[in-house]
Amino acid sequence: MWQRIRDFFRDSETLAWARLQMILGVLLEVITTVDPYLFAPVFGDYFPWFLVANGLITEYLRRRRADDLKPRHREPDYSGAS
Repeated sequence: MWQRIRDFFRDSETLAWARLQMILGVLLEVITTVDPYLFAPVFGDYFPWFLVANGLITEYLRRRRADDLKPRHREPDYSGAS
């Protein structure tokens, strides 16, 4: 079962995180459409912190797996060719 879940997200934590955000966003949109004042007190105080945490988590997941963002070690050239 775990392999099927990994295959669904193409073995990418960033895709899993993005799809989780999408699902939660749709659920919150439906709930706030039904009762707009249900989450108003919560979003007023914690929403900026949520945005900061979301950005940090997204960047961490992106950098964790991206080969193009990792520093590359170059071997010294001892052949004498410039």
